Amino acid sequence: MTAYYPELANEIRDGRSTPMNDASHALSFGQLVTRYDSKAQTLWTDMRPRIRPSFNPDLLRDFERWQDGVVQAVDTGALPVRYLVLGSSFPGVFSLGGDLDLFAQAIRNRDHAALARYGHRCVRILYRNMCGLERPIITIGLVEGDALGGGFEALLSFHVVIAERGTSFGLPETMFGLFPGMGAHCFLSRRLGAARAERMILSGRTYSADELYEMGLVHGLAKPGEGRKMVADYVRQNDRRHSAHCAIYEASRAVNPLPLEELEAVVDLWADAALRLTEGDLKRMERLVAAQTRLRGKSGK
Repeated sequence: MTAYYPELANEIRDGRSTPMNDASHALSFGQLVTRYDSKAQTLWTDMRPRIRPSFNPDLLRDFERWQDGVVQAVDTGALPVRYLVLGSSFPGVFSLGGDLDLFAQAIRNRDHAALARYGHRCVRILYRNMCGLERPIITIGLVEGDALGGGFEALLSFHVVIAERGTSFGLPETMFGLFPGMGAHCFLSRRLGAARAERMILSGRTYSADELYEMGLVHGLAKPGEGRKMVADYVRQNDRRHSAHCAIYEASRAVNPLPLEELEAVVDLWADAALRLTEGDLKRMERLVAAQTRLRGKSGK
């Protein structure tokens, strides 16, 4: 598990931060590592994907169970959670997005249902995250490494995104004839306007954390290695305003709603487009899969 900054480590040793125990065993998963800070009522979670730093089906299942577990823990009072923080334990990477290997196989099999099923699972997870699990919970994305494709899309569903300087963001799907179909178009259109959203998606370029901060898509910039400290500082400094912030995010969704049905409809369009890819497109996709797999060897994990 990624090490926490010294102050938080002291809280853990002093008993103010509670490891996962019997009351919260449902929040322990194969590809998600959790740590609960009882003083700040914050659940810290790190992705620990197998093989490649992407959203494989088993990781999606972990996220679904994680969200259900948080709701149960909050509703029963077993684990009060006011803040959910998601980061990654993979060195230099938050997430590289969708399971491209699964995509290529489904496309070759002409399996529209498999593509749509995967995409619908993704957007349902993001929708629940955007809504704070329909509880007074603020969700925070912690970016200590690059977020590309679906990794970037996922971050757009968080109430707050804190990124370390030097991290990169991008939507490279146009490289192999696709578009980001799991939330980016919907989220970016509401944040930036339709024209700017389309320009970002079509460009296929990589953006720095500083550029996204200027756009309002990143809410806090940390020095390299200090992202976790900034998240903890944010929670501490805004704790008294927690209820107000939750109400503001809820009001924002009412003013500019994003229905789950819209997200799912875009997924269906994405699956249609995927089946129109050429063999050349699929080979480019598979080269990206190979490059992602090599990252695991370089990470030493």
